[in-house]
Amino acid sequence: MDWLVQWWNGVELWVVQLPVALQFPVVMVVVLPLCLGVARLIDRVADWGAKNPASVGSEPEPEPEKVAA
Repeated sequence: MDWLVQWWNGVELWVVQLPVALQFPVVMVVVLPLCLGVARLIDRVADWGAKNPASVGSEPEPEPEKVAA
C-alpha cells in the first residue's frame, strides 16, 4: 500500500507545481468524468430502490383513475 501513497504524492506534487492555467484543465479531465460516474451510480441505485421497495409484504397502491379532459 505504500507504493500507492508514494504514487499519489508524486501526482499531487506534479499537479501543484503546474501553472494554474494548466491545473484547471488537468483537474477537470479527471474530476468531471469521476463526478459523472458517481452521479450515474447514485441515479441507478435510487432507481433500483424505487422499483424494489423494502416493504416486500405490502401490496402496491392502485393507480388513480385518469380523467379525460
